[in-house]
Amino acid sequence: MIDENERSIHDALCVVRSLYQRKFLIPGGGAPEMEVNYKLTEWSKTLGGMEAFCVRAFAEALEVIPATLAENAGLHPIQLVTELRNRHATGNKYDGLNIKKGCISNIHDLGVIQPLQVNLSALGLATELCRMILKIDDIVFTA
Repeated sequence: MIDENERSIHDALCVVRSLYQRKFLIPGGGAPEMEVNYKLTEWSKTLGGMEAFCVRAFAEALEVIPATLAENAGLHPIQLVTELRNRHATGNKYDGLNIKKGCISNIHDLGVIQPLQVNLSALGLATELCRMILKIDDIVFTA
């Protein structure tokens, strides 16, 4: 019990630190990840060859976030992520997982928010990791 309380306090302090570093909040519920997924998928269609494949794969990897949220809440991740993908494709950029109701909702209207810094850090680390792997495999040539 004490370990769980300690972890909760640590998590709360990390959120406060994130807000102090960058004072912006964004919708939660997987909405930002799905919107980035949509934009990257659209951009990949304008590219060709290996670049298009890499961008599309990175976009698909972002779907893990809402899928994990749904799975951890005991919901159907495949069904919800598919619906979420379709909603973002039709311009509903604030739609995310409403865990309380088990459906897709406008997360912005519900007031579900998270620090921008959390997403920026995660995307930055994921991008850097992908670049390192691609460099090691000689897929991407760096100047």
